[in-house]
Amino acid sequence: MQIAQAVFGVFHHFELARELHRRGHLHGIYSTWPQSRLQREGLPQDKVHTFPYLHVAEYAVHRFLPSWHWLSDELGYANALAFDQWLDRQLPTSGIDALIAIAGAGLTTGRHLQQRGGIFICDRGSTHARYAANLLTDEYQRWGLSYQVDHRDTIREEEIYLACDAISVPSSFSARSFIESGISADKVHVLPYGVLLERFSPVHEPPTDRFEAIFVGQVSLRKGIPYLLQAFARLKHSNKRLRIAGAIAPEMKPILEKLPQENVEFLGILPQAQLPALMSSSHLLVLPSIEEGLALVQGQAMACGCPVLASFNTGAEDLFSDGVEGFIVPVRDVDALVQRMQQLADEPELQARMRQASLARVQHLGGWRHYGDLWESLLQRLTAGRAR
Repeated sequence: MQIAQAVFGVFHHFELARELHRRGHLHGIYSTWPQSRLQREGLPQDKVHTFPYLHVAEYAVHRFLPSWHWLSDELGYANALAFDQWLDRQLPTSGIDALIAIAGAGLTTGRHLQQRGGIFICDRGSTHARYAANLLTDEYQRWGLSYQVDHRDTIREEEIYLACDAISVPSSFSARSFIESGISADKVHVLPYGVLLERFSPVHEPPTDRFEAIFVGQVSLRKGIPYLLQAFARLKHSNKRLRIAGAIAPEMKPILEKLPQENVEFLGILPQAQLPALMSSSHLLVLPSIEEGLALVQGQAMACGCPVLASFNTGAEDLFSDGVEGFIVPVRDVDALVQRMQQLADEPELQARMRQASLARVQHLGGWRHYGDLWESLLQRLTAGRAR
């Protein structure tokens, strides 16, 4: 069984590529990042193929000229089309059993592979594209902003959803978004991401004289930051602190000025090596996201003995049980966030039980090798079905 992968940049696809290569299934992975960036991924050079020209330009505009949305959109859409055309020319006309393409990539290539008897799989790391756009459009409007979405990308993704043989997603929440959007449940497969537990373990104990909460991720409306700040301000505790690790999205700066920030520290982007100390010395990780596929910081925090308070829209239900290792609450529910934070702040015994439960639960969470096992099983079923 020979598998090709196509991805914009890196994401989790190189974790999967290493697993497929270890099993002897990887034909090659095709990326839009430069070869110099991909060398660190640890794959043989002949397995990695790159088409970096437009994506690098798009990334530069997005990072250094964030107000130039029109140019970023044009480059992004052109990159998707050009990458697909290039991939179609690069992929051999025989010997490939399946193409796993990140959502938005590989429409033409996947169709041509299907005509030759191969399988085309769309890998979506989040919710259905239109479902996500609707969620975020509504969220931005709540804060008086306009959500920037290129509808050409959404239309192209929906074409891919219809054309492909299967859609892989990382969580039950993601899967439900596809089913609610009209995609057959038989076409959607939940394959939760792996967690590198070797890098995350308790290195400190939470303090006993104060309450420490953390957030790790981009400071953005998508991550539900306003609701976190509103809830933390209402938490009653004589000595409390919220530490926020992550880059601040440009649209958040005027919104943050209107939100309470007492006892809140913005740490900026931290190296991953610093996260275990931050997580293990905290009583709680809060992740009130509006839209996620499966937030890996949840499993990382649990591996450090830090209970998690997350929204249902983070994939949390696939990682832990509500009320055991942490809490799962509805999106935008500030009252629920306050109630659960207050409960942990007021009950040290509950925090200790959840800490131990989190450490026990992560032993049963799959790593990337388990992720590879899930993919291998799915690929065998799909290719066997096509052979029949």
